[in-house]
Amino acid sequence: MNQADSDPRPIPEEVAKLTGGYHRDPFSILGPHEYEDGWQVCALLPQAESVDVLLGDSVTPMHRSAEAGLFTADFPLPLRRDYRLRIKPRVGEVHDIEDPYRFPIQLTADEIHYHAEGTHFESYGTLGAHLVTSEGVAGVRFAVWAPNAEVVSVVGMFNDWDSKRHPMRMRDAGIWELFLPDLKAGTLYKYAVKVPGGRVHLKSDPCGYAHEVPPKTASIVYDPKTYIWNDSQWLAQREKTNPLKGPLSAYEVHLESWLRKPDHTPLGYRELAHSLVDYAKDMGYTHIELMPIMEYPYSGSWGYQVTGFYAPTSRFGSPDDFKYFIDHCHQNNLGVIVDWVPGHFPKDAHGLARFDGTALYEHADPRQGEHRDWGTLIFNYGRSEVKAFLISNALFWLREYHIDGLRVDAVASMLYNDYSRKAGEWIPNQYGGRENLEAIEFLKKFNELAHQIPGIMTLAEESTSFPNVSRPLYLGGLGFTMKWNMGWMHDMFKYFGSDPIYRKYNHNNVTFSLLYAFTENFLLPVSHDEVVHGKASLVSKMPGDEWRRFANTRAFLSYMYGHPGKKLLFMGCEIGQTTEWNYQASVSWDLLNFPIHRGLQTLVRDLNRLYVNEPALYEIDFHWDGFQWVDLNDIENSVISFMRFSTGREQMLLFVCNFTPVVRHGYKLAVEHDGFYRQILNSDDPRYGGSGVGGVDGVWAEPNPHLGKPYILNLTLPPLAVMAFRIEGRPS
Repeated sequence: MNQADSDPRPIPEEVAKLTGGYHRDPFSILGPHEYEDGWQVCALLPQAESVDVLLGDSVTPMHRSAEAGLFTADFPLPLRRDYRLRIKPRVGEVHDIEDPYRFPIQLTADEIHYHAEGTHFESYGTLGAHLVTSEGVAGVRFAVWAPNAEVVSVVGMFNDWDSKRHPMRMRDAGIWELFLPDLKAGTLYKYAVKVPGGRVHLKSDPCGYAHEVPPKTASIVYDPKTYIWNDSQWLAQREKTNPLKGPLSAYEVHLESWLRKPDHTPLGYRELAHSLVDYAKDMGYTHIELMPIMEYPYSGSWGYQVTGFYAPTSRFGSPDDFKYFIDHCHQNNLGVIVDWVPGHFPKDAHGLARFDGTALYEHADPRQGEHRDWGTLIFNYGRSEVKAFLISNALFWLREYHIDGLRVDAVASMLYNDYSRKAGEWIPNQYGGRENLEAIEFLKKFNELAHQIPGIMTLAEESTSFPNVSRPLYLGGLGFTMKWNMGWMHDMFKYFGSDPIYRKYNHNNVTFSLLYAFTENFLLPVSHDEVVHGKASLVSKMPGDEWRRFANTRAFLSYMYGHPGKKLLFMGCEIGQTTEWNYQASVSWDLLNFPIHRGLQTLVRDLNRLYVNEPALYEIDFHWDGFQWVDLNDIENSVISFMRFSTGREQMLLFVCNFTPVVRHGYKLAVEHDGFYRQILNSDDPRYGGSGVGGVDGVWAEPNPHLGKPYILNLTLPPLAVMAFRIEGRPS
């Protein structure tokens, strides 16, 4: 700054603001400044006993002013910026540093403009801590959005966590920036945000790439270029695939409680990359779905209360370790879906809550900005900077971490202003309705941009009848790839939870889903939410003695794999865990010592392998062309049967389900197609823990018109079981 007409010494009032820690423009005083008869270096170094300026071969002592920690030195023109500072601290050794206040502005005008406009959807490359080189000097560029703060400083071990040492420069649009030379990857830091009223809040970096292991809360400078990916073949293949027409059988996992070591500590990302990936691959799953791995302070939230949206939790290792996990999944032909939580965030002091002393990321009015049930805050989707923050976050995980899909948590809570609220506790939209119009537009924009990355998926956990969740934007939809079919799940649990003697009175529960199965692109979930909080484990939902509970579970899962829609199963369900999920303990792997649990696991493994090898089970999941009822009216016997078809009906499968414990000998089923019906599944197989009834190579269709169809099958239906047959033509 040229101050040719001013006094060469800083104005006392401005110096007092600086040393007091409330000057909004530290660069107006600190660093090199040119005057009429020379130039001056000014440095705020309260930890120093003395300071010298190193300029070329000269060493110039700095004058310590009366103000605490302020040093100045005067030089004749011309002004130079290539100096260093030699500091003799009160405690410690003499050392040389670069002066952070001699470096120019860091962010471009375009970056500032697009952030303010809410169209900077790669803001993670602008905000946060980045290893850069400025004026030929390596260091870290810090930038944070805090428009209502009085002052923002960078603090860390490098400055003894002193908020007065490194105040930042405020740019337009409320962005604060500072380049700190010589800092390296691994540096711990926070932002000291002085809010209106004078209090200083220590905040983690909203765009920080890494954070300390909870309960510690500092952010960590991370170099994203250190990891070398090895999944190019997977990504190239993914670009050519349509996830709607391929198999998707997801294994939902909570990393902290899938498997624990003997000392009860969880496995790290690299350990999981082998043990979990090997297991999921052996079980035949196509994808692993991770409950939220973005940094979260409280393990009891299961990851759904995020404070570090851009950082994988450090509980299990570093960002490079998590990349290794994903990379290893891809090298073993396993996709990775990650739960993403843009619906709310916690009130923890180091997080986003009242970040600059005001409701910045959230709404100020609790009728719009607070989930009272969850004790969390709701994002203000109508604020352009917040929308850009979240969309950038989604794209960050898809691009930088090669994630294959994002499952968006609690979409219903975002769509409706009155979600879990009583009358008078919510504010209608501008048209008087209950829909959150800003959230709807946010979700549409998110899906528009996410789907520009070839082959990725977005999945909505949406529990209401909101229309067209998984329909394209150009058809008026929200643009998700798929939607969780919560209605199917609840109907099926109600049906299977009843004693078989009463199932004929609840027949509608097992058939109703086909009335709406093709109104959305549905995924059938058996998720973590259904095996916790008193809902009982999957096998414990079933009635009867042990044999019946397991037979019911086998029948349920076999029907699920035959039903149109992609699949998701929570960890532990595949082995018949009898207790509810406990996030503080491992899956009960010791149950595999018992044959009935091993049998269920074998069934799930076989179901997954059958699923990926039979195109009729996945090619046409979202249209009537892929499904046809054979008989849904045998209510008295609680028997249903249906067909699944591949594209062009090149492959046809028949499913016959007996949902009672009664063996039905000589069961006549009228069918349309001639040929040999080869049995490819019997959930009552002794290998699965069943009784072995109905186990045959197959059965020939017999010409015998029945119920308006030309052929008939004579079957023996095993108890509480599902059979599947592949139709093969007669030899010519």
